[in-house]
Amino acid sequence: MTSVAFATLVLPDTIMLAACLVLTLAVLTFVFWIEPDPGDSAPHRSQLDQLMERRDSIYENLRDLKFENRAGKYAEQDYEQMRESLENEAAQVLLEIENVTGNQAPLPRRDPSVAPAPRS
Repeated sequence: MTSVAFATLVLPDTIMLAACLVLTLAVLTFVFWIEPDPGDSAPHRSQLDQLMERRDSIYENLRDLKFENRAGKYAEQDYEQMRESLENEAAQVLLEIENVTGNQAPLPRRDPSVAPAPRS
């Protein structure tokens, strides 16, 4: 009867110890031996992707600004100043997008101190 008591006490501990050793070996093998596939890593965003996201964000901010101005949230002078700032930022981003995509056609920049010529 002592052998039955011995088996009920030792056998579960032996199985648990063996399971822990197998799990430890599996983890160590995975961490140190298996090389990750470069294709598994998340793709990095290109500069063009970042610029396009920034452009979209600026356009969304312009739409929100226009909506908030119509709701009477801003004074007209504040609205014009914020709108002009966002439009200038959008123009810079669009110029960077053109440079990245290879479209090297220079765009004339508007000098804010010079009034546009009257059209006839």
